[in-house]
Amino acid sequence: MRVAAGFYRCIAAVWLLALSGCAAYFHQPLGEERARLGAELQGNSLLQQLPAPKERLVVAVYKFRDQTGQYKPTDNGNGFSTAVTQGATSILLRALEESRWFNAIERENLGNLLNERKIIRSSRAEYSQLTGKPQPVLPSLLFAGVILEGGIISYDANVLTGGAGLRYFGAGASGQYRQDRVTVYLRAISTSTGEILKTVYTTRTILSQQVGASLFRFVKFQRLLEAETGFSYNEPTEIAVKDAIEKSVQALVYEGIHDGLWSPRSSADSTGPGITQYYQEKVANQQIDLLGREQHDRRGVWGVAGSGAVVRYSGDLSRPQVQGGGAVSLLYQGASVGRWGAALHVGQFALGAGDYFHQRFTYAELCGQYRLFPREQFTPYVFGGGGLTVRTPRRSTALLPHVVGGAGVEALLTDQVGLGLGIDTHYYFSDQLDQLPLGRYNDFYWGVRATLTFYFHPPKR
Repeated sequence: MRVAAGFYRCIAAVWLLALSGCAAYFHQPLGEERARLGAELQGNSLLQQLPAPKERLVVAVYKFRDQTGQYKPTDNGNGFSTAVTQGATSILLRALEESRWFNAIERENLGNLLNERKIIRSSRAEYSQLTGKPQPVLPSLLFAGVILEGGIISYDANVLTGGAGLRYFGAGASGQYRQDRVTVYLRAISTSTGEILKTVYTTRTILSQQVGASLFRFVKFQRLLEAETGFSYNEPTEIAVKDAIEKSVQALVYEGIHDGLWSPRSSADSTGPGITQYYQEKVANQQIDLLGREQHDRRGVWGVAGSGAVVRYSGDLSRPQVQGGGAVSLLYQGASVGRWGAALHVGQFALGAGDYFHQRFTYAELCGQYRLFPREQFTPYVFGGGGLTVRTPRRSTALLPHVVGGAGVEALLTDQVGLGLGIDTHYYFSDQLDQLPLGRYNDFYWGVRATLTFYFHPPKR
């Protein structure tokens, strides 16, 4: 009965893990939906927060199109549908209208507009001939001082993929995700000189995820219970393109204000919170890699650490015991904070085996350390080195030289405080650690260690 109860508790835990945070699962479409207004994302609100312009600019957009030429990826290759929308011009025109900085004029279907104007002139001429009353001249078309060009220049599928799963006695859950990326370029061109005034570009990720859970179990003889559930979510590419284009319009406005190409209604807005926040984001963007991770030197040159460990003796005696230990460390990262560093450890630990061996030791060692991702908050690391160990209290003058190696991970809570967890092993050059020189191998021990590190003077961002 205990086994059965534990099994069903495991099933419940797996199902809760699979369904937690899955909002789409609880919003399944169960009926028809009426037409509604399109979804508005953060980009639209950013456009509405732009300062008022001193004077609206008349701009023309001839064709803002998909320049990727890519088709939508599928499990069996590529489909016949394009990867991104072909109506990016309409999205850009709406973004220009929402910004309140631009008066966009029709140029994408200029032929239709000219034909309609011909029909108006012809109708007015016929009416004048029939009635003898002159008709007003059709106003001239507006001409643009600025032409906006560019397009969707990149669609990268499967930039980041991954997943996880767990299955136990026929019950399990799994999840997968995929991240794509779309990139937009937008440039402003002076119609009087042909000069490219400003070029901006933005990127936007597109998330797809799939979560599922299943149960396959014989509950009685010839009684099989089988159940499964799950959902998949694919973020619409049109929403991602819309968000990227609206961000491009915001960037174009602020870049133009900064370069004096156009001006806000109030001179204070030239250095206001909106443009200040934009340029802070632009500076911070210099330290973000292709996967959106912030990259900058985080750890200071010097640091101190305290650690606690559980150790397990491995030698000539049977029935090894798990004991404790601790150490303090001085860390040095080098003049240029990077992957390599050095550490001096001084600490104590205890070893025990059976009923008769229990001994405390003091050690000091010097190690070199290599971090895999030194500029990120979370990084794996490996280390190795050597040192000396003596018995405590010291009953002899014997020094026990050893080598040490291990690996672990470190997560920075702040740029000055790091929390680490690792495993290490100390191997001795003699078989005298337990004072019993037997067997083919020298004595050694394993340790699992938790470390709290404080770094002095973290680098400025």
